[in-house]
Amino acid sequence: MSTAPMSASGPQARVAVPPPRPPSGGVRLSRTAQIVTGLALIVPAAVALLWSYVIPSISTIVDSFGPVRLVPNRRGQTSEGGLENYREIVASGFLGDLAYALLLALIPLLLALIVAPALALAAERAGRVPRLVTRALLAVPLAAYAPLAVGTARTMEQAGTDPGKTSAISTVALLPAGLVIAIGATVFLAVWCRRPHGRSLPAALAAGGVLALTVVAVTMQSWSLQWPVVAQRGQNRTPLLDVYQQTFVLAQTGVGAAGSAVLLVLLGTLGLLAVALLLLTRTRIAFTGWRDRPAEPTPAVRSRVALGLLVVGLLAFLGVLAYVLTPWLRLLTADVTALPRGVTAGQIQINTWLPPLISTVIGVGLAALAGFAIGGLRPLGRASELLLLPFAPWLFVGVGPLAGAHYLRARDAEQLNTFAALIPPSWLSIPALVVFTLFFRGQRERWEGSGRFISTMLLPALPMVAGAGLLTWLVAAQDWLWPRLVVAQNGLWPAPNFLLYRLRGRFDAEGTAQGDLAQILPLPMLLFFLLAFLALQLLYLDRLVILAGRQEAKPHAGAGPTGAAATGAMPAGVAASALPQTDQNDVTERDPRQS
Repeated sequence: MSTAPMSASGPQARVAVPPPRPPSGGVRLSRTAQIVTGLALIVPAAVALLWSYVIPSISTIVDSFGPVRLVPNRRGQTSEGGLENYREIVASGFLGDLAYALLLALIPLLLALIVAPALALAAERAGRVPRLVTRALLAVPLAAYAPLAVGTARTMEQAGTDPGKTSAISTVALLPAGLVIAIGATVFLAVWCRRPHGRSLPAALAAGGVLALTVVAVTMQSWSLQWPVVAQRGQNRTPLLDVYQQTFVLAQTGVGAAGSAVLLVLLGTLGLLAVALLLLTRTRIAFTGWRDRPAEPTPAVRSRVALGLLVVGLLAFLGVLAYVLTPWLRLLTADVTALPRGVTAGQIQINTWLPPLISTVIGVGLAALAGFAIGGLRPLGRASELLLLPFAPWLFVGVGPLAGAHYLRARDAEQLNTFAALIPPSWLSIPALVVFTLFFRGQRERWEGSGRFISTMLLPALPMVAGAGLLTWLVAAQDWLWPRLVVAQNGLWPAPNFLLYRLRGRFDAEGTAQGDLAQILPLPMLLFFLLAFLALQLLYLDRLVILAGRQEAKPHAGAGPTGAAATGAMPAGVAASALPQTDQNDVTERDPRQS
């Protein structure tokens, strides 16, 4: 019997079979559309990169070879330009400052590479409830990020009116300890998450390498934490403090630009190493679904040992937090001290939080679009991640090394002493761009297999965008170097600048600065960030897993397509279109532990 389809024109006529359509709500793009759309979405980020990083970096390098001055009519010491600027920056002790910064990074490095992974591993092996308790505690130092306030309060309590009594090394090394452990443990909790084949070593090496590079890069250019501890004590200087001294105190921009150029080269090298490590290890981030992780069988002895180690680790962690945060937390309810005429506490808070919010929305938004383009649409195919390399040299570059170039640009545009000048000059969050690229790369296979863009790409990405935005906003609001440079009117000062005004270069033992310490991160904002980071840790970050190495071509026993999808891979010999078109949140986005 013939099996040819029948039609109205005859028994042997062929019936046109419509092409398969994506499921309801699905989105499939042709290869051409992916290439065109992907490249188009990268363009805004590339423009922001040029404006915020590339052009200021070129300007800094050019200025480092000339006797450029911030105040053209000011007389005094000046350099001859050329290589003499670099000789002078070396003679001023800049290399010694770099070594001192590396010394300050030693303890945070040990915390990030030893303590944080051990704490995360113990929490992962202890079970679901201990793991969630750990995540809740990790949200505290993230929400309490106020380095200037914390460092100033700690130094005031330790030394009173004589800041030189205690060692700056011990203070600077311990103050960020809680934050370093929180970030490191959050990363390694996603690394240690059990996966079908249990191969977490490549991901651990990639995560540890990037964390180490991050700690070194941040310490080399830290300002908000190191200034109240190091500069106020009259001890060793750090590289950025040296650059600030040459550029904005002595007005020798050529010498200061030479120091900034050296920092840019070092930071650019660290950024390239970090991105290269992620690319070589094929690191990616996968979302395991909205459901809570089910309880998995764990040997009782191992579970009890892990729980005991976790309790000890958390007690030590809480002790560090108490040591670091208590002097500042005691002042959170302090009353605002007398303000200059015409200045209100509300106006100070607007100056503190609104300008960085503007740059954060734009910078994180552009990063999300470019990350989706590179990791999700992959316009260059397997080579798409190479598009991160043009951004990599500025991965770790903050405002400090480019402050001179940004200041000159704001001065020439007559923006000094305006509200617009308070907006941070960085219009692209490159760290967020890298994270978004890894995330969309990990989710791409699920999108290809189901065509469900909303459930596999959009909805899982929204909490990550929100988390990156909140963290970027908080960090930008606490960076007081840029407002100090561009505004001199107290009606435009953010809260940290009022604190600096009260201190007047020394710590006031009578506590007139206590109200200003409380306003840098006021209690309502602290509670807001705490609740937000708690929700992210418990409801979202606990559902992310960091993967590295080749994608698995073979699912674990008994898992079928579900297990393969949990690792972002397809079973060997199974085409993406052959997967059942069911809700990915219910089937393919399960946690690997459900096997």
